Amino acid sequence: MAKTKIAYFCQSCGFEAAKWLGKCPSCQQWNTFVEELLEKPNTAVPNWKAGSTSLQRANKPVPVDAIEFDEEHRILTPDQEFNRVLGGGIVAGSLVLIGGEPGIGKSTLMLQLALNMPNMKVLYVSGEESERQIKMRAERLTTPHPSGGGACFILTETSTQNIFKQIEELQPDLVIVDSIQTLHSAHIESTPGSVSQVRECTAELLRFAKESATPVFLIGHITKDGMIAGPKILEHMVDTVLQFEGDRHHVYRILRTIKNRFGSASELGIYEMQGEGLREVSNPSEILLSQRDEALSGITISVTLEGMRPMLIETQALVSVSPYGTPQRTATGFDTRRMSMLLAVLEKRCGFKLGIKDVFLNITGGIRVEDPAIDLGLAVAIVSSHEDIPIPFKVCFAGEIGLSGEIRAVNRIEQRIAEAQKLGFEQIFISKYNLPSSAQDKKRIDLSRYNITIKAVSTIEEVFGILFG
Repeated sequence: MAKTKIAYFCQSCGFEAAKWLGKCPSCQQWNTFVEELLEKPNTAVPNWKAGSTSLQRANKPVPVDAIEFDEEHRILTPDQEFNRVLGGGIVAGSLVLIGGEPGIGKSTLMLQLALNMPNMKVLYVSGEESERQIKMRAERLTTPHPSGGGACFILTETSTQNIFKQIEELQPDLVIVDSIQTLHSAHIESTPGSVSQVRECTAELLRFAKESATPVFLIGHITKDGMIAGPKILEHMVDTVLQFEGDRHHVYRILRTIKNRFGSASELGIYEMQGEGLREVSNPSEILLSQRDEALSGITISVTLEGMRPMLIETQALVSVSPYGTPQRTATGFDTRRMSMLLAVLEKRCGFKLGIKDVFLNITGGIRVEDPAIDLGLAVAIVSSHEDIPIPFKVCFAGEIGLSGEIRAVNRIEQRIAEAQKLGFEQIFISKYNLPSSAQDKKRIDLSRYNITIKAVSTIEEVFGILFG
């Protein structure tokens, strides 16, 4: 006989309670608890392979010096952006979760990966689409198929027990599940997509990945209202969490690392959505800079850093007289509170009367930037629009602005300067505190090797004096 119990789960964050609660103590949401009937089998045998752990030896404590460590073997994919986000490739036995809004392109990315893995047998499990629908999408993807003997198998199934039977017969090298919300286990008496089903199915796939050293990719959905348990509940169970972001009305998508046990958690990859699938964008600076025939006021180029990757982005500002009593403050792709701080610094330290003006900021390309190094570029764009004086084409900025109007140093300044030089910029404004001061720093940082004019400034007034006279 199987043991059954009743538990209450928060449909917003997945918090489990023994009784119904009006307010979730974890996410502070009201009326989100639902009752679910749980059923656990008595046997200790895992669901995916009978008898695999019946004779396992109990683990014992081991001194850390006695543990042998070998560099993990990574599987390289044909997608260089995907390799970058994963930290250098797919780790054997890893469980990777890819989340994102419906229709953003998660299934396209994973099917494109499954069709192009060389010398690998890939099983693509779909619980949402039929075989004909997946075939139509595969025909649309015009990426070349591997010539090294790889193969992609499609399985339309939602029962984890049946999926593991097919896995045992096929012995794939890579498993992709689309999506985790559609799977259900016979050991849990609740509907697919519920918190308990998502947790149990993920636990079964986790045991399979670790015991068979087969990498598994899970696709998870996030609804607009956030009431159905999405990838947030699974972040503590999986090894890597990737977030697929972007506006469906724009062609560019960003694959961002949220959690990674095998590499950096601050990497991102950029793709362009086309009719034939997703195309890698190896140089994002070129797509984020618009080609203009004439100089316009309120437009500057800032050097930002996303993870370990430097990028040049176009920062735009529009300052106009407010026709209403209360001026508007709107920022797209930038923190509105930080914009208010920059406006206060410009008014207090530099004397610009912006309190009665409407101010609009925009980061082009549909991306969101949190790097404080774009402060200087945004401040110059605001003053350029206010004074209606355009900034020269080949000038870019990288500096953080403090409350007293000083230009603070930013990290990885050499990478930022090298990226600006590579794209043909002639002048870059940085903080003078980024310059090497001691003899040891001069040996470590040599800015003289760059063929670009470096303007080292200490205050924002000094920048305006150089640009606007």
